[in-house]
Formats: sequence, structure tokens, C-alpha cells
Amino acid sequence: MIIEQVLFTVISLTIFVYMFFRMIRNDDTTYVVVLVSEFVGIALNFAEVLFRVKLNIVFVMLKYILSIILPISIIILEKKNITLFEMVHIQKAKLYLFLGHKKKAKQELIDLLEKNPKSYKAHRMLAEIYEREGGMRKAIDEYVQAIDLNKKDYDSYYKVAKLLTNLNKKEEAEEMLVNLLNKKPEMEKATELLGEILIEKERYKEAANIYQNALRYNPISYELNYNLGIVYTMLNDFQNAKICYEKAAEINSLLYNAKYSLAEIALIYKDLEEAEKRFLEAIEEEELSADGYYELAKIYLIKGEKNTAIKYINTAIDSNAKKIVEKVKKDPIFIPIMAKISIPFNLEETEETEQKEKHKLRKKEIKAKEHLEEMSEITRNLGYNDIKMLRKNSSGRKREIMGKEKQRLEEDRQIERQD
Repeated sequence: MIIEQVLFTVISLTIFVYMFFRMIRNDDTTYVVVLVSEFVGIALNFAEVLFRVKLNIVFVMLKYILSIILPISIIILEKKNITLFEMVHIQKAKLYLFLGHKKKAKQELIDLLEKNPKSYKAHRMLAEIYEREGGMRKAIDEYVQAIDLNKKDYDSYYKVAKLLTNLNKKEEAEEMLVNLLNKKPEMEKATELLGEILIEKERYKEAANIYQNALRYNPISYELNYNLGIVYTMLNDFQNAKICYEKAAEINSLLYNAKYSLAEIALIYKDLEEAEKRFLEAIEEEELSADGYYELAKIYLIKGEKNTAIKYINTAIDSNAKKIVEKVKKDPIFIPIMAKISIPFNLEETEETEQKEKHKLRKKEIKAKEHLEEMSEITRNLGYNDIKMLRKNSSGRKREIMGKEKQRLEEDRQIERQD
């Protein structure tokens, strides 16, 4: 008992003196709280000795926690470059954020950085606050400083690239994402962002390489498979696009745009049954329903079933009159049933209603969708021998066939306009 009290007294007083000199050297009054807690623990021990009483287990544990365990924990954290001053300000900032006081939280972090400019956590937290507030440039500055202090903070790399993209600094964002993926190739969200930039710049082959590499780490990612399908679509590699869209649709059964793309590819290869099946699946998505019904009407006209075609085209017009009526007027395939198509008298009113609709499809999805629709129209009059040629992997021959048919289609349209 006496030995234990002597050891406790020596250790606790040594720690107390050490913490006192730490406070003086760092000029940090936050150590006062620790010194007070140590003093309480030491006082409990002296009371036990002086009055010759035996403290119960609760008070014994309390004196050890206050005088030894707590200060030693702080010393260990400081050895890891986490100062008491930093811990206190970080916790206060978190509390202010929890209570919704962003201004006070920012001030706590700024005060901390004035005292300790190398606080990684403070830079990171401040960056996140600025980002939420829309201060993108300030957020970038703080994220960059956090990266300088922690080279393995890959999430901050990504955040900087995303903010640079939002500021339309695509070149800088691309460079940062390439460097990031060299260090952490399995980071899917970095791949997606870089892919978006490359697709926007129409650098489809580079985008394909990026997505293919990412799929080695995340083979069951529907987003990566779907985006690769879009890239192959823009490269007119419909065979590989089909494989990617099928994989994406298998992973996510609610990905209706992949099913719509598969339907258009089936049309390109004159597989009407497959196209019909996929369009019927795709029309469950409201934004795709008008185009889906429109394409189904064309399929039934090709099959010679005019009544079903009339039903589908009128349903398409009910869904989006302005858009579908324009398409119907441009496509000669509807001439035999034009008299039975219900075209609204006032398309301007329907246009105002449709403009209020929110679009779920992203820019790249719309572009790929329109490209597939155009290719489907171009290949509609191709013979089966040419279709077989398209299935082969000769990209040069594909471009030749598509180019000739596209030119012929454009000439037909010019003749129609003159008439």
C-alpha cells in the first residue's frame, strides 16, 4: 500500500512538472485544464495518506485517470504531432458545426492555424466548410495545404480536381486526376471524373483506356461499365458497347438508359425482336417513354403492323408532343399512317409544359443516345451484307459504310426540303 502510494506520488508529480513546463514553453493556457485535473488526482492521494483512509475503487480509479492516464495519453498524442491545443480547437470546431454555428467553427480553426499552421486536420476541416459554403477557391487552397501535410490524403486530391472542374479549369483537373490514379488506380470516383472530362473533350479512346483500367479493380461497377458503353458508342464500336450496356443493365436493373441503348444497337443490327423487348423495358423511365414509343412505332411499321404502329406513335405524342411531332414530320417512314396520327393543334402550349420537366439524363447520355438514334436511322436502309460488315472489327470499313449512308441520308433530306 505504502509502496504503491510512493510510486503514484513520484510518477504523478513528475508528470505534473513536465506538463507545467510544456505549458510555459508552448505558451499554451489549455494545459491549465490538464494541470488542474492532475492536481485533483494528487490531492486525492495526499488525502488518503494524511487522513489514513482507504479510498473506494471509484476514487482510486479517478486519481489514476486524472493524474497519470490522461496526461500520459496527451504526451503520446503530442509525440504524434497532435498537440493539446489542436485537439481542443478541433473538438470545439466540431461542436460548433454540430450546433450549426459555422462562423464560430471557422474562427476556431483559423485561430488554431495561426498558432499551428501545420495542423492537417484544421486545414482539412476548414476546406470542407469553405466547400459547403461555395467558396471553391478558398477550399482548394486549404485542401492543397492538407495534401502538403499528408501526401496520402487521396480524397483531398479528388476534391481539388472536382473543384477545379467546377471552376472550368479542366486541364489542371485532368493533370491532377492522372497523377491521383497513378498513385491509387482503384479510386473509382476519380476515374469517373477523369472520364467525364475526356468524354466532354471527345477524347474517347483515352476515356476507353481509363475505364478499362478501372474495371480491373471494380469489375461490377455499373457506372464504369455504363460509361465505357457510352465511349464505345461514340467510337461506333457497337459490339463492345452492347457488351458493356448488357453488363450495366445486369448490375442495375433500373438503369433504363442502358436498355434503351441496347434497343438502338439491336435496331442498327436489324434485330427487331430484341429491339422491341428492350424498348418495352426502357419506356418505364418517364424521360425515355416518348422516344421509346416512337421507336416501337417504327418497328411495327417495318413489320407491316400499321394499327399497332398508330397506337404507339399517338402514345409517344401524348408523352412529348413537340419533340415527337417534329421527328415524325422528318421521317418518311410515317407517311403511310400520317392521316391517323393525332397531332395537337397548339404545340406551343405543350412545349411550355415540357420545358418545365426536369431532365435526369446527363449531357454525355443525351449525346450518346442521339448518336445511336442517328446511327439507327442511317443503317435502316443498309443491306444485310453491310450489317454483317458492321459486326466485324474493321473500324475503317465501319466509318466508310456509315459515311456513305450518312451522306445519302443528308442528300435525301435536302431533296425533301426543296420539294
